[in-house]
Amino acid sequence: MQIEIITPDKSLFSGEAISVKFPGIGGKFETLNNHANIISSLEKGTIVVKTSEGSKEFEITGGIVEFLKNKIIVLA
Repeated sequence: MQIEIITPDKSLFSGEAISVKFPGIGGKFETLNNHANIISSLEKGTIVVKTSEGSKEFEITGGIVEFLKNKIIVLA
């Protein structure tokens, strides 16, 4: 699945992911390939992106995530 993490200043990450963990308002959650489509609010915390090359972590102060047709867009 494709993921793009964007802030008002720059793009933090764009690429292929195996799984992604998010700090949701109602608790942490994870998305995998072919996950159901969702839109969710995010709170302060860490996004963990697992790729074929390892894991990458991104600290955010909040935002919104949309998962649609195996593409994730995070506005943080």
